[in-house]
Amino acid sequence: MIMGKERHVVALSGGKDSAALAVYLKHKHPDLDVEYVFTDTGCELPETYEYLDRIRAVLNIDITVIKPEKGWDDYWTLVKVKETPYGIFPYLPSPQQRWCTEVLKLQPYEQWVAKTFTDCIVHSYVGIRADEAADRKGMVTRNPLLETRFPFIEDGLALKDIERLLTDSGLGLPSYYSWRKRSGCYFCFYQSKREWLGLWRHHPDLYYRAMEYETYLPEKGIVFTWCQGISLGELLEKRDDFAILPEEGKNNTEYTVSPDNKLIKTLSHINQGGGGSNSVSVSITTRSDGRKTAEAP
Repeated sequence: MIMGKERHVVALSGGKDSAALAVYLKHKHPDLDVEYVFTDTGCELPETYEYLDRIRAVLNIDITVIKPEKGWDDYWTLVKVKETPYGIFPYLPSPQQRWCTEVLKLQPYEQWVAKTFTDCIVHSYVGIRADEAADRKGMVTRNPLLETRFPFIEDGLALKDIERLLTDSGLGLPSYYSWRKRSGCYFCFYQSKREWLGLWRHHPDLYYRAMEYETYLPEKGIVFTWCQGISLGELLEKRDDFAILPEEGKNNTEYTVSPDNKLIKTLSHINQGGGGSNSVSVSITTRSDGRKTAEAP
């Protein structure tokens, strides 16, 4: 082990906080050699991949994509509850049983770090904000050579600061924020009923795929559903009871990138207003596979 050598890593989630962290580090510490990575569970929203392309273009960075050796369906066939008179049923992950996060996100990332950086201390930067729950900071790695850093907490940045960073850099928010509050897999169990219905409206194929994983046999006492107390099939039947969020459907395809002097001013006076209005366009193109990419001139 060659002690004293250090590396710096930002794990991107495809959401606003980790994207803002990439902006923050790039402009506050321009000389820092940062490795940007994304752990692809294989169950991401199409908008997540579009946003990652946009991050690459606007920030002019490379993003290493990590993929778990086994995917969701592989683990799904292995995770079982004990046998019942009606058979053996796999159980869905939940806020109390986040096994999907463990095997599809955390383990692949830590394995990648262990294989990639064998002779140095790795500083892993996490985009948890100063105004978020304190217990989120407790999610630390088990690797003794992986030191977790929380720049937003250290510097006191809250939600409004993160939003300003994304606006001033030209990144903006991921388009799925018009109908969903957080990044994550399409079947994320943290989704509200309205967000599930947003998935149905925007990606019906993914909604119906999520339905296939549910086991809903209430008459036999066997219920494994994504939403507590209701199956996705029932939710569809009752969809008129849930109003569409007013911002849903707003999805601009043209963005603006502010000059660096405006972003630097924002970083220097993070709690004050932004600067000038000069901007350049970012073009959005559709690839042959249907995914959209962003290109900055």
